[in-house]
Amino acid sequence: MTIWKSFWVDLEKNAKLSVADADKVRQSLTPPLNAAIIAALFSAEEQEKRLAVKVLGLQALVILGASGIAALSWKSSPQYAIAVLGGGGVSILNGALLTWRMTRGAPNPDQDLHQQLRLLYFYAAERFLAVVAFLGICLAVLKLSPMAVLCGFVLGQAVLLIARLILKIKTEK
Repeated sequence: MTIWKSFWVDLEKNAKLSVADADKVRQSLTPPLNAAIIAALFSAEEQEKRLAVKVLGLQALVILGASGIAALSWKSSPQYAIAVLGGGGVSILNGALLTWRMTRGAPNPDQDLHQQLRLLYFYAAERFLAVVAFLGICLAVLKLSPMAVLCGFVLGQAVLLIARLILKIKTEK
């Protein structure tokens, strides 16, 4: 017999409560399972979604600014601006896939841990293949400047990492 069960049995004996009255007392004293953390989980999930959208917007702004600078300064050719936009667009696509899978991949109580781990690996492989495919399209099919495409991609990834860190620290305070 557990401690709590023995406590309620003693309470029933000592207070001369009926079983129904003891159940009412027990239910009024204990909150539903996980009731305290449900609201916090919903607010954390909403906060994470807002953070991800802010990061994607910041990525897009930085890439647009970098492509404008590339168009004006790098031999004044629009081809370099398009290449920076292409590499940055691949980076934004990577961040958008991450955000989409992160919001859809919320823990489902019906899934076991092995299924969630398989999905995690699948989503990582999906993002990797999407990045490789779109960088390949930019470089091989569209024949954009490799240096400008990679500069745009690296800049976009750097913004993704730095913005998530800075904005996460700001929202936690």
